[in-house]
Formats: sequence, structure tokens, C-alpha cells
Amino acid sequence: MKKVKIVLPKGSLQESTISLFSRAGFEIKVDSRSYYLSVDDPEIEAVLLRPQEIPRYIEMGAFDAGISGKDWILENKAKVVEICEFKYAKTGLRPVKIVIAVPQDSPIKDIKDLEGKIIATELVNLTKDFLKKHNVKAKVEFSYGATEIKAGNLVDAIVDITETGKTLSSHNLKILKVIMESTPRLIANKKSLCDKWKREKIENIAMLLNGALIGMTKVGLKMNVEKKNIDKIVKILPAMKKPTISPLTEEGWYALETIIEKSQAKKLIPELKKLGAEGIVEYPLNKVIY
Repeated sequence: MKKVKIVLPKGSLQESTISLFSRAGFEIKVDSRSYYLSVDDPEIEAVLLRPQEIPRYIEMGAFDAGISGKDWILENKAKVVEICEFKYAKTGLRPVKIVIAVPQDSPIKDIKDLEGKIIATELVNLTKDFLKKHNVKAKVEFSYGATEIKAGNLVDAIVDITETGKTLSSHNLKILKVIMESTPRLIANKKSLCDKWKREKIENIAMLLNGALIGMTKVGLKMNVEKKNIDKIVKILPAMKKPTISPLTEEGWYALETIIEKSQAKKLIPELKKLGAEGIVEYPLNKVIY
């Protein structure tokens, strides 16, 4: 049987990535003592690796496809094909930021003030490219971890990944500059995509994952509406397409169904009720495929 080898990020993105696959229809079991994953799709072979390494191994051909952040793709200067972008992080549906941070009381107020200074980071190439772009010469050294505690003690500044900025603030650091925003990407090996079967399999996985992400931001609404109220109710519905309207067995009444943004439901439902909608049901969506 043909298989596509995929690699998923271990660490901060692990739980949210596996949860996304689950919503897309792929049940993945993780053994805490193994990097190999059990997937309920016999055509997929999956493992966990640190996202820092994933782009390089996909470029080498060790895997057909995988998920890693845009920051690590750039850091590795990996020659891979980006299939699609996913907007999610450890705790939310948003990008993370790659930032330069310094202590709150640091005399460094501007990028130019980094001239001749020492910067610690895991993203060495990304940081060097950024400094070069701004004509700043500084020493960039690799950080093996605990990067936040080094700023002001061992180095002058750090470049780190942050989702909310809370960890930086807790270490009495402030953001000097946002270098870039980064989101997870489904990336693939160029040679793997030359295989028609593998390309179709990877593209189908991408479609289902994207559908699951969209589904997380939307809900379905069903309601019963009297004929005289249909027009004014349809008018306020922010539907993806025109809502589905079907006659009920009770004459003069219709069932109306639509999809809306999840964030709109709490405001919209009371308005629908005021306009005469009855039996309103809000339900979650696993996937929405455009």
C-alpha cells in the first residue's frame, strides 16, 4: 500500500495540531514514550519532531510533508513547497510574533541601538537577515533555551517567539520590534509532489485541515419562521450563501438553516427571536469546505 510520510510539530503546537487533525477526521494516538504516531488512515505514516527541524528534513526527502512555522522555514532556508497556511497557535486562532525584546530599563530604544550588542536567539539566521536589512552589526549567538532570562544578564537583547507577550512581561522585558508574524504551514517535498498519488493525498489532507479550521470559527443556525417574517429575518442573516429555506408540514411555516461566524451568534440570536424566529438551534461545525 502506498503511504505518505508526514511529520507533525512536537512541543507547543503538538496538542493543537493533533486536535485539528481530529476535527478534520484523522484520529491520531500519541504514545508518550515514542515519536511515532498511530493514525486511523492506513495511507498516512506520521511522526513527531521539533518544528525547528521539520523544514530541513522535508527538504531532504525524509518526509513527504509536514507542518512547521513560517519562521522555521525561513530560518532553515528550506527549499520546500508551501501547500497552505493555517492560522492557529498554542492557545488560539492567531499568528505568533517573532520579536526583539530588551529589559524594561534597557538604554536600547531603537533597532540602531543594537549596533555592537549581543543578541541571543534560536532563530539565528532570521535575526541576522533582519539586522542586515537594517544595516545593523551585532553579535547573534544561539540560545539553547531559557532565552528570556538572558536578556540584561548575559546578553543585551533576545529574539524570541511570543503569542501574547505575557511571558516576556513576566520576565520584565518589553518588545523593541516585531520582526514578523508567523503561522503554521503545511509544506511538502518537491519530489514527493511529482508523484500524482502523493500530491492528491497531501492536497486532500490540506483541504480537510483548512475545512476544520474554518469550522472552528463558524456555527450553524436552524430555526422555524412564519412566512410573513421570512424577508426581515433573511435580511439580517450574514450567510455564506443564501440560507436554505424549506416548508414545514404546518402551513405557513418554514425551516430556515444557515452558517454564520461563531462570534456573531450571541448578538444575532436575540434579534432573530425578536423578529419572530422560533425553535432556534445553534450547532457546532466540524468542517466547512468552500
